[in-house]
Amino acid sequence: MHEDRMHDTTAVPAAVEDDHHGEILVELTGEQGETLVVSGERIPRVVLTRAPGAEIDDHIAIGTRDPRHLTLTVDGREATIKPGRGRLSRRSYRVDVRCAGTSYRLVPDSIPSSRLTRNGKRLGDFSSGGDRRVLAEWRAEAAVEPRDAAIGYALAAAFGTGGQPMWMMAVETVSEFLP
Repeated sequence: MHEDRMHDTTAVPAAVEDDHHGEILVELTGEQGETLVVSGERIPRVVLTRAPGAEIDDHIAIGTRDPRHLTLTVDGREATIKPGRGRLSRRSYRVDVRCAGTSYRLVPDSIPSSRLTRNGKRLGDFSSGGDRRVLAEWRAEAAVEPRDAAIGYALAAAFGTGGQPMWMMAVETVSEFLP
């Protein structure tokens, strides 16, 4: 998902109409796309910032998976963010957030999408192609709160969604070494 436009700060904010939470805007700002902001009338503002001087990976909208170089605020309050290293398994691409005593996890569960959980309970599925446009499908039985939606949209936009199964990644890796 190499997209140079991810760090184009002149890009128009991506907007989506969420069935439960109204219009949600996703903006990537700063000279090198170091700040991702998710906002809307019915959700708290989420700001994810990459530290100056951090090495930038163009395959990640926010530019890094290194938690030492990321800060997250939800409605102005600090939260803890810990992205997985992103290696071979889908699970390694998970992103964990701890906010006001609540644990969130966004983890790939198919090629195009990732599931969002709150304290281990599934809330819904997100898909994003890395262009800041995010789609959410909430589970009918989940009581999704505005903070859940804001965090889910921010994580999906910042880190992307989905992932190939481990066996498919292994086949691709082996095939790169074959003549």
